[in-house]
Amino acid sequence: MQEKIKSEGKCLFCGKSFAKAGINRHLSTHIKEKEKSGKPGLSFFVKVETSKRWGSTPYFLSLWIDGETTLQDLDNFLRNIWLDCCGHLSAFRDPSGRINDILYDDDEDEMDEDFEDEEGDDVFGSLFGYQSEDAISKNCKTGKIFFTGLVMDYEYDFGSTTELRITVMDEYSVEADEDIVLLSRNEPLKIMCGICGKVPATQMCPYCIYDEGATFCDQCAKKHAEKCEDFDEDTSMPVVNSPRSGVCGYNGGIIDIERDVYQEK
Repeated sequence: MQEKIKSEGKCLFCGKSFAKAGINRHLSTHIKEKEKSGKPGLSFFVKVETSKRWGSTPYFLSLWIDGETTLQDLDNFLRNIWLDCCGHLSAFRDPSGRINDILYDDDEDEMDEDFEDEEGDDVFGSLFGYQSEDAISKNCKTGKIFFTGLVMDYEYDFGSTTELRITVMDEYSVEADEDIVLLSRNEPLKIMCGICGKVPATQMCPYCIYDEGATFCDQCAKKHAEKCEDFDEDTSMPVVNSPRSGVCGYNGGIIDIERDVYQEK
């Protein structure tokens, strides 16, 4: 039987470990200290989790984002640490409509620029043939649209979609150390082999991903290959530290690589 999976992360500032439920409260104290001596500006403390529509999962990112950072920068970051497999399209969505209200209250010329993409097309244009009126331009700077309590949706890949929920926890009158600072991330999860249950899983079968016991240690992966004619060394996918693990062609990120897979300590 799979033991209860622990979700915890290490604080970038002090290196201490905290459970998912308490890590953000701890991190905020460090940013407030930075606010006292840092360069005046605007920045935001943001948490990223999987969409609540899919239920609670152990995956999380805690980010410190500068107010000059654009949603395009955030999109690139999320792709590089958690998502990108085949260069799929993505979108930030504002289900509450509050961001759109902010933009429409601004100067009309600025609004028109914000609502156009790099080709000058309306960002409310069609994606795969449907209008998306809650989509937000990736050209927008976070300092213009973020505020404490804001909740946004993010989607990567409009086929095998990974849905995320982005929440602005707090804002600060100081510049962030970088455009986007990774303050914490859930440590790689100890997911046990679905067949023997004795050792952590290293591989998963993309054809059986929604079946119970579709993750395997290297030895049990050979046993699964005997039963699943579509599964072999070429189709095996690694178990990686991401909510997109096992989906499409995702094999891991290019940021924080050392925490992409579980390793026995």
